[in-house]
Amino acid sequence: MISRLLRGREVDRPFDASADVVVVGSGAGGAVVARELARAGRSVIVVEEGGYWAPEQYAAMTPSNTFRRMAREAALGAALGLGATPLVSLMSGKCVGGSSVLTGGVCFRVPDEVLHGWVHHLGLRDMGAGPLEPHVRAIEDAIHVETVPDHLRSRGTELFVEGAARLGIPMKPLRRNTAGCRGEARCNFGCPHRAKMSVDISMLPDACAHGAEILSDALVERVELARGRATGVRGRFLDGVTGEPRVPFAVRAPVVVVACGALHTPVLLRRSGLRSRLLGRGLTLHPSTRVYGLFDERVDGWDGAFQSAYSDHFFESHGITLMSAYGPPSLLAAGFPGVAARHRRYVRRIPNTAVFGAMVHDEGGGRVRRWLSREPLVTYRMAARDLGRLFEAIRILARIALAAGAREVVLPVFGAPTVRTARDLEAVLTPLPDARRVECVAFHPLGSARMSAEARDGVVRTSGEAWEAKGLFVADGSVLPTSIGVNSQLPIMAIARKIAHGIADGAMRS
Repeated sequence: MISRLLRGREVDRPFDASADVVVVGSGAGGAVVARELARAGRSVIVVEEGGYWAPEQYAAMTPSNTFRRMAREAALGAALGLGATPLVSLMSGKCVGGSSVLTGGVCFRVPDEVLHGWVHHLGLRDMGAGPLEPHVRAIEDAIHVETVPDHLRSRGTELFVEGAARLGIPMKPLRRNTAGCRGEARCNFGCPHRAKMSVDISMLPDACAHGAEILSDALVERVELARGRATGVRGRFLDGVTGEPRVPFAVRAPVVVVACGALHTPVLLRRSGLRSRLLGRGLTLHPSTRVYGLFDERVDGWDGAFQSAYSDHFFESHGITLMSAYGPPSLLAAGFPGVAARHRRYVRRIPNTAVFGAMVHDEGGGRVRRWLSREPLVTYRMAARDLGRLFEAIRILARIALAAGAREVVLPVFGAPTVRTARDLEAVLTPLPDARRVECVAFHPLGSARMSAEARDGVVRTSGEAWEAKGLFVADGSVLPTSIGVNSQLPIMAIARKIAHGIADGAMRS
């Protein structure tokens, strides 16, 4: 359980506090920083805009209620596609524990070829495999990263593996941060059995046990700067009924760590006075898509781990990672074509449906800007290379479904007919449809306040400290210098641990 928690929605008078470190955001990056610095003997206050929901509370929520209460914009956020780019749905958490609570728990290390590029092309000498290795290992131990056993594979995943094998595409077991998984495919809505070691279970309780405090329902509106140095944060607690900012608070600290995620960190830093021309630019998303395979046999894809197998067979050549996945029937139903009787015909076949997914290692054509509300304006222009990769991913997934024996395949192209044969598939994809018709989603926004070896090339140093302000650090997905092509939870946490140890080892004295 998380102790030392102050629920801002219950506060009715101005709040003022001081600490050695204030951390803005309690997700994968912020929770790690809080834990490491609290363990190092620093006084730490974590400030989180979202509310706190105990595991037993979110375990009882329906998927739609989870999104309404714990996801940002009720999971209806999006990056607006520019030019030929599709609209990309964006899902991120807004709760104590952040997106970590609402992920599938998949844990990848940064691919070696990506790290090589960081070191040799970008000059980030201390971001290679060697310097990061102890932090990766420590995080893997702390959050119990383990390989998903074959017996937890759903029948949908087995079909994915079988279809791929018939096409000569090897599949591998995924690694996830779980302990005692029962295979109920609820990972993205909060594990009902505390088996997923999200940071609200694995990191924040440890931080609190070492003295850290957490403020929930607390919107930070500005990082306070004086003479080029961070001095704390100011904001307002959110009303428990309306959700609007109400009671003011301030936390004074010589070290401020911003960990709001790649979509909100740039907004806060810009509002606080940072002027880097690269702030909010270079956003990467790992655009993802899926196909539905409809089979004669009963699949019951919800019986098994939410994600348990993947393939990197096309990663080097096409930047595509294939991924098993599933979803609640209520969400799957929304992806079927047709209306009225035709739509109901497909919905009735959900027990016979398998879902196969893929994501693209993108170049990064996204931008985050301040907007009229608390939410940013996110735009994204997909490179021509990546648009080609997106359609190639759809083609590969559909071929796998057909090879696995699917009688019908639903493509993620609005208005496209379903396909029953390889010839049908090529008829739909030749010529390629308008990419703006592709159903696309993303879960890994990265790179909007990226690290750099020189101030002109980024927003923060490899230490995580902002080039423009001493004592101001960033420790979330926004600092990753490029897309990585794989799920980002473990890399974010490892880099956050590295940043935290740098702070503890002397950055606070500079």
